[in-house]
Amino acid sequence: MPDTKDAYVRKLKAKIDEWNAEIDVLAAKTEQEHPELKAQCRQKVEALQAKVKDAEDRISAVHDAGEAAWEELKQGMRSSLQTWKDSFAKAKREFDKGFSDGRKK
Repeated sequence: MPDTKDAYVRKLKAKIDEWNAEIDVLAAKTEQEHPELKAQCRQKVEALQAKVKDAEDRISAVHDAGEAAWEELKQGMRSSLQTWKDSFAKAKREFDKGFSDGRKK
């Protein structure tokens, strides 16, 4: 990760942009899903959106933190970032499996 606070925040914001793009793709796939699974898929998309919102809030905290506090916040962000990455990967696998199982309309 970059050493400066501003570079770190920029990198995190870029990751958020990537996740938002992935969520948009999953949301579009959700609308093509079998009606019985559509609600479940929407819930997963909403859960991912909530995780992104949480990430955005934490990024704001890092950005607004004083120089002394930001190192501590950065450590917490690393752990959270890995959790979010894992959540996205799991949701993507579940979506891809649902679509490849032939459960579309």
